[in-house]
Amino acid sequence: MRDSTKFALILGFSLLFIGYFLGKGLTVDNYQFFLSRRIPKVLAIVLAGMAIAASSLVFQTVTNNRILTPSILGFDALYIMIQVILVASFGGLSLWITNAKVNFVLSTAIMAVLATFLFGLYFKRQRTNIFTLLLIGVVCGSLFNSVTGFFTMVIDPDEFIAIQNSMFASFNNVSSELVYWCTLPLLACIAYLYRYASQLDVLWLGVDNAKSLGVDTAKLTKKIMFVTTLLVSISTALVGPVLFLGLIVVSLTRQIFTGFQHRFLIASSCVVSIALLISGQWLVEHLLDFQTTISVIINFVGGSYFLSLLVRNKIS
Repeated sequence: MRDSTKFALILGFSLLFIGYFLGKGLTVDNYQFFLSRRIPKVLAIVLAGMAIAASSLVFQTVTNNRILTPSILGFDALYIMIQVILVASFGGLSLWITNAKVNFVLSTAIMAVLATFLFGLYFKRQRTNIFTLLLIGVVCGSLFNSVTGFFTMVIDPDEFIAIQNSMFASFNNVSSELVYWCTLPLLACIAYLYRYASQLDVLWLGVDNAKSLGVDTAKLTKKIMFVTTLLVSISTALVGPVLFLGLIVVSLTRQIFTGFQHRFLIASSCVVSIALLISGQWLVEHLLDFQTTISVIINFVGGSYFLSLLVRNKIS
């Protein structure tokens, strides 16, 4: 089956579930109320799916490894730590917390600065080792989680409510204002990645090969890491941390499709991610009756898959 046919089938599957979510139980009397709640929810799923898929795909290209994702390296934990520190410093009713736009801009700026500094130091080395990068991510993730745990213990319990929703992945408490506001930055990030798609194709061949073909790998890496940070901030701000979704999505995309060009892979991974999230949310709501959350399912399946890759020595 051709890649274009597979892409069309997955896209049709996603649109079918989206239409089901939006249209179920609508009547002339209640459609305004239900659509006002369902559209932001579905849009958050679409935007978060695109952000996680695109960031994970290009991150694997930059690191030249198929098991690493920004979430595994602690980017989500960094976002949550920033939220906790803001509440502990300024209070849960401050402008930095209550205003979704201001909070998003501030958190993204801090993440971009820290991530650029951290990975800038790492990629300046003449010889980079994927195990070193993985170790850095694990240590940083543990540090961020420890700091988060400390501040959640010392802040007032009433203040903790202000950050509780951001600590767990959920599509049921989506900020409508932030969803619509994040659409343009997300599309800008995707367009930026498309601009450098041809260079990413070359970079996937390896750093040495990319340099010999005229690609400024150091400059390209910094740009991609910066965009990746923005995408992680968008997805985490919208739905919370979803640890292993990027690993699952990118792996499935590379198994389903035979193409290797990033222009096609970015779009394909986004469609696969949306299909998984929208169908998973339908499973949670209609078959499991909200007895669990989609993040629990994703982390269980993704964690098992991640361990299987390690056991089978798939690290390259």
